[in-house]
Amino acid sequence: MSVASAKVYADRKPKSLWEKICDDFEAQRIEYEDQDIDDTASLTTDVTQFSVSRHTPIVYGKMVHSPPVDSNVAENFNPAVSHPAAIGLNLLDRPKPKPTTPAPPPPNPRECSAKEYVESYIFPTLIPAMHAMLEQAKKERCFKRRRTKFNACDFLTEYLYRNNPQGQEGDRKDTALEEITFVKEHLTLHPRPPLPLSLLWSEEEAAVKIQSYWRGHLARTVPEIQELRQWQRDWREENADARRDVEKFWHEQENRDAVSPRPKSSLKLKSVNTRVQY
Repeated sequence: MSVASAKVYADRKPKSLWEKICDDFEAQRIEYEDQDIDDTASLTTDVTQFSVSRHTPIVYGKMVHSPPVDSNVAENFNPAVSHPAAIGLNLLDRPKPKPTTPAPPPPNPRECSAKEYVESYIFPTLIPAMHAMLEQAKKERCFKRRRTKFNACDFLTEYLYRNNPQGQEGDRKDTALEEITFVKEHLTLHPRPPLPLSLLWSEEEAAVKIQSYWRGHLARTVPEIQELRQWQRDWREENADARRDVEKFWHEQENRDAVSPRPKSSLKLKSVNTRVQY
């Protein structure tokens, strides 16, 4: 009896955005093209996430298949040879993956076509940048809000500048967007309007501000607090003239000390010295 398919219980690795795009494209292409089948392949594997609560440890890392049989599989079971949890299961070691062929060298950028240039020099840098941008947009909750402070163009500019394959290593890793030379020149000619606080504040900061203002409003509505505030307002109005008089007095004193006449003692001394000379 030939085995059609088997499952491997192990840890599944998440696919990147580019791998998902390639899988979707391949699924659409297969619908219109003939699928090439390898006759030498005996089975296909489907990786299932291993769970301690649902699976036995003996199946971890194994290819498992439960063939349909008519006889009692536990009749000739020998516990000295096999495990009770493996009754009725075919456990095989997962075949080793085929060795990958080394990637061909990139074509000459001055002689290759536009398609080859994009696939060899643009996509290897742009696709990781797009993936990082989508991850950051997810953290900023851009897919749940209509307006956010996250700017995708600014993120791509900073990411591509830091990870430029032709740039010198170590001199761009910590460079912020506002420190890039061409960004400074552009912002000097085209300054941006300041963002509103509704976009700059996070939900926690906005909640703290709203709660503080609301607590202040509740405190000011207390009758005793309103009476105290009214008394302070009346006191400031009644003493406004006295405050102006005090400020005027000290202003005159400072000007008087700054422009003071010459002392009389120095004049008398000068006249005495003049008489002595004659």
